[in-house]
Amino acid sequence: MRVVLDTNIFIYREDHSVIPAELQNLLRVLNKLGASILLHPRSLQDIDRDPNVRRREIVRSKAMSYPILEVPPTYENDLLFSQAVRDTSDPNDKVDNSLLYAVYRNSVNFLVTEDKQMLRKAKLLRIGERVLSIAEARKTFEALLPNELVRHPWALRDDYVYNLDVADSFFDSLKQEYPEFVGWFNGIASQGRRCWVYTLAGRIGALLIYKIEDENIDVLPAPLAKQKRLKLCTFKVGYTGYKIGELLIKLAVQYAINNGLSEIYLTHFTKSAHDELFDLITEYGFLPIGKNRRGENVFLKDLMPSAEKVAGLMPTEISKRYWPCFCDGPDVRKFVVPIKPVYHDRLFVELKERPTLFEMAGEFVVEGNTIKKAYLCHSKSKRLVPGSLLFFYRSHYKQALTAFGVVESVYDAVSRKEIVLDAIDKRTVYSDAEVTSILSKPATILLFTWHFYLPRSIAYGDLLKLGVLSAAPQSISEISHDAYIRLRTDGGIDERFAFN
Repeated sequence: MRVVLDTNIFIYREDHSVIPAELQNLLRVLNKLGASILLHPRSLQDIDRDPNVRRREIVRSKAMSYPILEVPPTYENDLLFSQAVRDTSDPNDKVDNSLLYAVYRNSVNFLVTEDKQMLRKAKLLRIGERVLSIAEARKTFEALLPNELVRHPWALRDDYVYNLDVADSFFDSLKQEYPEFVGWFNGIASQGRRCWVYTLAGRIGALLIYKIEDENIDVLPAPLAKQKRLKLCTFKVGYTGYKIGELLIKLAVQYAINNGLSEIYLTHFTKSAHDELFDLITEYGFLPIGKNRRGENVFLKDLMPSAEKVAGLMPTEISKRYWPCFCDGPDVRKFVVPIKPVYHDRLFVELKERPTLFEMAGEFVVEGNTIKKAYLCHSKSKRLVPGSLLFFYRSHYKQALTAFGVVESVYDAVSRKEIVLDAIDKRTVYSDAEVTSILSKPATILLFTWHFYLPRSIAYGDLLKLGVLSAAPQSISEISHDAYIRLRTDGGIDERFAFN
């Protein structure tokens, strides 16, 4: 992105005055975006007209440290432009018009100016969205910054690659597979690349390095056209049993959504029929689309499939193949599930207000990491079926609807412990004592896929006003489709991921 500064803004930045906070913020944002800040050669003429010789020499010396717009187009022979801006012989006017013409002819992307006359001319020329005041520019460019805010458990760290030790044994297998790995790693570290990393006792146990790309994907037989996508550059889990792989997929999907991206991809040498990373990513909709020229398999996840792609699929198929998309049509049953805080905060650990000492020490609440979860209860409802939507209501204090998921399967009237343990294996960790206590009477096992937290949790009083509930739920309660629509609107559920 190429941005030209108006002469007065440049002088304001480079003289001996304190830079206003708004301009500081704008320059900081442009730096983060890696934008090229240019000067127009005619701005030098403005500087040279300063009668203060010493100041002129200082400012010009600073100007020469900036890239100068190369051979910009001149407007004097463009009669339509000259008439539109009402060109005069005034030298200041000619500099202003030259800067505007650089935008008009697409020599640069943006011009930043505080000159009200230039801003008015830009609107007449229909380039007003690219000729901006300092405040407008800051707001416009901040919207282009990656949204780094993604909820994650305290045991996981959002960090910079340069804080990792490439000599850690965690990287040994990557160095063997990719002889150029260390050079690549050091290169992206110097670029300020971000990552999610799990460490325990000072050693790396899991890592996901990511970046937003805007380019073609080199994949055979059919390359993918240029488009903004999230690339998972290094995805490795060393510690098993903590469900960190599912957690990292959750974070990657949320990061992509936060930044308006509809596709995620990664490359991977599939080693064998029992490749754990292959099994993990394909479970959540990363589909193999070919190989790159290195022979790596390329896997692509479509976050926002077209209606044609999901046509004819059952709700459970949509949930699986295109997670976190879901089906919410009138024929899909919807339920409110009351859940005690102790279980709520274990299943949905990102919503907890403060960590336990256990979590602060670097250990995970395993069921909080999972996408596929299990919940045990004593519901007698026979209407729960695969594909039903579950809305979890945190009971007791802080009563509110907070999260939702899609039912995969239901086990009714279970009384044998081995059936429970087999069903919830690898999803949710209930202690032996908890399972025994729950099975004091026949239990229902709900296996479900978590999809989203409600952007706006809905408190009990608001659920009553919306007509979603008529009283505090004591057991799983079905709600109407109309009540769900009100719930969806009030809770801020993103309808781009809903199919009906």
